[in-house]
Amino acid sequence: MEANSITFAFFIIFSGAAVLATLALYTRQPLIIAYIALGALIGPYGFGYVTDLKLLSDIAHFGIIFLLFLLGLDMQPQALLSTLRKVSLIALISSIIFAVTGYVIAFSFGFSHIESLIIGASMMFSSTIIGIKLLPTTVLHHRHMGEMMIGLLLIQDVIAIFVILILLSGDPGQFDFATFGKTLVALPVFALTSVLTVRFVLLKLIQMFDRFHEYIFLLALGWCLGMAEAAAMMGLSAEIGAFIAGISLATSPISQYIAVNLKPLRDFFLVLFFFSLGARFDLALLSDVLWPAIILAVLMLGIKPLTYYGLLRNASERKPLAWDIGFRLGQISEFSLLIAYVATGASLIGKEASHLIQATAIITFVISSYIVIFNCMTPIALSDHLRRD
Repeated sequence: MEANSITFAFFIIFSGAAVLATLALYTRQPLIIAYIALGALIGPYGFGYVTDLKLLSDIAHFGIIFLLFLLGLDMQPQALLSTLRKVSLIALISSIIFAVTGYVIAFSFGFSHIESLIIGASMMFSSTIIGIKLLPTTVLHHRHMGEMMIGLLLIQDVIAIFVILILLSGDPGQFDFATFGKTLVALPVFALTSVLTVRFVLLKLIQMFDRFHEYIFLLALGWCLGMAEAAAMMGLSAEIGAFIAGISLATSPISQYIAVNLKPLRDFFLVLFFFSLGARFDLALLSDVLWPAIILAVLMLGIKPLTYYGLLRNASERKPLAWDIGFRLGQISEFSLLIAYVATGASLIGKEASHLIQATAIITFVISSYIVIFNCMTPIALSDHLRRD
């Protein structure tokens, strides 16, 4: 079998993931770390068993899309709007603090002004995948903390879209106001179209054919991916499109059935996401960015919980909730990686700056996972008294 065939790639990825996941469970390590380590081992910068990272990265992107779709299915629109009003100022202030910190550290290590700006921008966001994957389902569905986390992450995703739009304009100093205006108009139009389509088309189809579970499954997949693609065509992001698609279906009684049936598919793609993260990192450049990456990672892991704690307490939230959210959002984001890839493709930053962002992401993903798994309630906690599904 050819080493670069998709069949061989899937075989070695999931067989290797099973082996390393077994070792991780025996040694009480988070499974996410096993997937990243596997990518580093068998990717093009390791033993080279899997080299078509473009394809795997595109496939892994589906995992994020399905994750956002499932989150939307669990959110009632009225509750979401109320939560967004509470957390919008918190998200904006915290993003500025993290961006300034990232800029100062990057500039002090000799990166250019533009590179430092982009590195700082990549520090603003927290990982939707880490934050939500490690959150118990009962907390996500029924607790105030789940609503607050989703609200913060959603606003960060919107900010990330605007950052990417600036990068795609070709020069961070020249913002395309026309594109910005189109995006600003596109978001409410897209949301309204989604709600009307669900109300007058999808719900009627579901009511007519709800006995055919295979049809409901296909309809949900088509709706999720179709809205993700439509959002991308309108200048938004596929993730935002999938999230709005989920929210528009949340009022339907069938929403929880869809959510349960799509979770295995989501987890399949998320394994690929973490694998591609490890596989795309060039270990030969690690020595060039190791110290700034360690300093940035330590600062983010320390500053983010403290910042969220202070801002949430100022918004009259309880101490335990403020600390819990702070630690769960203590890493940087998959959007940070996307910013690194887009900026590199536009020749705005060099390989060292890109790898600094990637290295910081990996370090914060790993350490943040340890912090949450050993100290917070999570479905994959290693301690029985912290494990909650």
